[in-house]
Amino acid sequence: MTDIACRLHAARDLRLETLTAPQIAPDTALIRLLRGGICGSDLHYYHNGGFGPIRVREPIILGHEAAGVVEAAPEGSGLSVGQLVALSPSRPCGCCKFCRDGQQRHCLDMRFNGSAMRIPHEQGLFRSRVAHPVAQCLPLPQGVGAGAAALAEPLAVCLHAISMAPDLAGRRVLITGAGPIGAICVALARLRHAAQIIVTDVHDFTLGIAKRLGADRAANTARDPAMLGEYATGKGCIDVALECSANPAAIAQAIDLLRPQGTLVQVGVGGQVPVPLNLIVAKELRLVGTHRFDREFAEAVEMIGSGRVDLSPMVTQVIAARDAIGAFDLAGDRSRAVKVQLDFSA
Repeated sequence: MTDIACRLHAARDLRLETLTAPQIAPDTALIRLLRGGICGSDLHYYHNGGFGPIRVREPIILGHEAAGVVEAAPEGSGLSVGQLVALSPSRPCGCCKFCRDGQQRHCLDMRFNGSAMRIPHEQGLFRSRVAHPVAQCLPLPQGVGAGAAALAEPLAVCLHAISMAPDLAGRRVLITGAGPIGAICVALARLRHAAQIIVTDVHDFTLGIAKRLGADRAANTARDPAMLGEYATGKGCIDVALECSANPAAIAQAIDLLRPQGTLVQVGVGGQVPVPLNLIVAKELRLVGTHRFDREFAEAVEMIGSGRVDLSPMVTQVIAARDAIGAFDLAGDRSRAVKVQLDFSA
């Protein structure tokens, strides 16, 4: 079997390369990858050679959303050959003060698959076989597909984001940005019995997927920026806003529509963005950030495995890994795609 990997050398320089067999350590399992989801950060690396201050400084295998089957595992690991597992890309050190306090997502020595933050870069999961830490291989029950399992990582991100908000039951929730993270937030808001879920985006295609996942109202703010003006009456009547776009206009609109003492959870990541501080102060808004996940990865795997959440509508295309460049180009086009997954079994 020839192992392949999707390795980025510079912006727009993604190459499909052959690899030698992975080296297995005593605490790792050999996983044959089946599916890998292209994330927004992968797209930033592909299109721009990095994001923010993080730049690709050496060739890096991309990818941190993945699932595959066990080919070999240490005795006593609890893993069995042929078992489907979701791969957690987050590997905190376990020793720093944040790890000791149960906040591993803020680890001072974090290793995260497919990240160019460190030198040497942390290689990602877009390869046909990988040696992965046993503790980061979470099994799923029979009958669950690899495509669903590969959504565990973005689902975990959204579960943590939702945990930063007040209880959504009976609340009016605004979700700005209907990409993969916004789409999953819609599904979770519906599961948490939000009274009304309003989603904004600039593409009808993504808004259509958000409707399928449970949105009550989908607003294309490019076509009609004022169409949600009714929610601004009386100082605003949105209880909770999950801002998933990092777009300055979307952030400003969310702040405008929030009611006094409402909550804005900033999920989308961007650079320095102007915000209307006067409204945040005058309306006593709660502005909170959210970063990655901790225990939520296991929770995401359980939800997928038990069928409590069905995110299949957001997987809009599955493309053979050998056509990775075409898949990356498509994944960046929100007029046609929400979540594109690479198929490593083809």
